[in-house]
Amino acid sequence: MNPVGAGIGRRRRGFADINVTPLVDVMLVLVVVFMVTAPLLSSSLPVELPSVGAASLTEEEARLVVTITAEEGVFLDDVEVTENIEAVLLADPRIRSGQPLFIRADKEARYGVVARVVAAGQGAGARVLNLLVEPGPPAPAER
Repeated sequence: MNPVGAGIGRRRRGFADINVTPLVDVMLVLVVVFMVTAPLLSSSLPVELPSVGAASLTEEEARLVVTITAEEGVFLDDVEVTENIEAVLLADPRIRSGQPLFIRADKEARYGVVARVVAAGQGAGARVLNLLVEPGPPAPAER
C-alpha cells in the first residue's frame, strides 16, 4: 500500500523527444503538391484559342454580332464601326435590352483590338459577352 501523500512530490516527466513522423508526412504532401502544380504555372504553353470543341450556334441565336477582321476592321452586323465602336454600342438598344453580344474575331487579329471591343461591350452595358470560335474536334470525355 502507498502511504498517504507519497505521490505528492513526484512530477510527471514529459516526452524527451519530439515525434517527427507527422512533420515528415506533411512535408512530403507539400512537396508532392508543389511538384504537381509547378508545371501548370508555366506561361510558355503553346495554345490555339480559336478552335474548340463547342456546339455551333444557330443564326437566330447570334443576332448581335461584332466581327473583327485580320486587318483590324471592326464590323457590327456587316457595317464598319472601327473608329467609333464604343459610341455605336452605347447607342444600340439591343444591348440595353439585355441581348447577348457575340464577338467573332479572326485568329490573326491582335489581342488589343479584341480587348477594346470587349471593353466597349462592357461599357455599353452588355451583361453577356460571348466569343465565337470555329467548332473543332470534340473535346475528350473527362474521367
